[in-house]
Amino acid sequence: MRRRRATWLLSSFVVVIAVLVAALWPVYVDPRVDQPETADAILVLGGAHDGREQLALRLAHEGYAPRVLLSDPYEKSPMINRICHGGYSFEVICFDPSPRTTRGEGRELAELARAGNWHRVIVITFTPHISRSRYILERCWDGELLLVDPRPHLSVARWAHHYLYQSAGYLKAAFEDC
Repeated sequence: MRRRRATWLLSSFVVVIAVLVAALWPVYVDPRVDQPETADAILVLGGAHDGREQLALRLAHEGYAPRVLLSDPYEKSPMINRICHGGYSFEVICFDPSPRTTRGEGRELAELARAGNWHRVIVITFTPHISRSRYILERCWDGELLLVDPRPHLSVARWAHHYLYQSAGYLKAAFEDC
């Protein structure tokens, strides 16, 4: 009897996990990603140095936007420091968001966009964060957001972590305004 119950519980757990993974797949693993178009700015959301900074610099160099906004919540990142103080043919604006979250980045975006009369911004983050970023940033600014992704490689363990982390972040965001 105990063994049958344990088997049933384990089977139920596996089914629940499989359903959750399948249901959230389009949100975290295969979110809507936009094609870059000419924009007023490129916003790089803070996080792992997974190629997003290089993608932003490349897009700006190719003429997609005249400025790159770099969220800089890092205490001492040599790479971010180099980018923020480098000499580029386009403007680089580095800022420390308050709070140091996507919501803080959205607030800074909204303030800069209103001041500059911007209409479209390319936003760069990584795959599991795209849908939640779009949700939060749209609450902060009503301009057009084009979310793009450097498509970093993530291990199965990192995917599992981000399923949980991003889900908790969505729950938190649902109860916050910008």
